[in-house]
Amino acid sequence: MDDDQAPLARALELARASVAAGGGPFGAVVARDGAVLGEGTNRVTATHDPTAHAEVVALRAAAARLGTHDLSGATLYASCEPCPMCLGAALWARVARVVFAATRDDAAAAGFDDARFHAHFAGGAPALAVVRVAHRDARTPFDAWRAHPGRVPY
Repeated sequence: MDDDQAPLARALELARASVAAGGGPFGAVVARDGAVLGEGTNRVTATHDPTAHAEVVALRAAAARLGTHDLSGATLYASCEPCPMCLGAALWARVARVVFAATRDDAAAAGFDDARFHAHFAGGAPALAVVRVAHRDARTPFDAWRAHPGRVPY
């Protein structure tokens, strides 16, 4: 789509600038109605934060700018196909669309684990053991949530 070209080009520009600054090759832009709401680059190694992917950084910037966690109607533009964590963040932010340039296979060819992590969630070889342990108090946080009169739904 023609309207997607400029914000996607900006995400790619951010990704190249991140590499030049010593960061990962990822950039992202959150936009709505032609206005940029937030931008981000991969900050994982710079901040020692494994969740500081470009998409998450851009979503955080957009949410902070708007003063809300709900980014309904926005589009997340990413220089590369978002990993499962970033897709989860986009879902929680309620963005309307995700548009990306390079694929998970392009990222894998450059040495990133994106394709392997996508395979984990698609039922392929597990990348991580995830185990539920029953506990008698497991539901108590949800009971407290339901009972709290000042809760903010999300």
